Amino acid sequence: MDIRKLQRIIVDALEDVKAQDIKVFNTTKQTALFERVIVATATSNRQTRALGHHVYCEAKENGCEQVTIEGLETGEWVLVDTGDVVVHIMQPTIRAYYNIEELWGAHPVKLKQLEKHDKA
Repeated sequence: MDIRKLQRIIVDALEDVKAQDIKVFNTTKQTALFERVIVATATSNRQTRALGHHVYCEAKENGCEQVTIEGLETGEWVLVDTGDVVVHIMQPTIRAYYNIEELWGAHPVKLKQLEKHDKA
């Protein structure tokens, strides 16, 4: 699947469940393991789990075959791995503590530049 289409599917899924402070980073110059890291904030354990589950389901429904999810038990930090995109959904204190943006944030992707995918 085209990486822009996949990141749009994921960002739309995060926005559907009201994720906050969504950031997308192009990691192709930093690692060959994946092309994007997406970081988002949730306000509660319940929302963190709901966001992770929704991203997982949307990725599966749109053709991602190797989607995995971790962290649903506690809901403080949920990670969804689609192979090409790794999604971190965290509560504010966890996000501030681990500061994922510092590690992967060298090449941010502006959300308004993402192409809207055809949902029809």
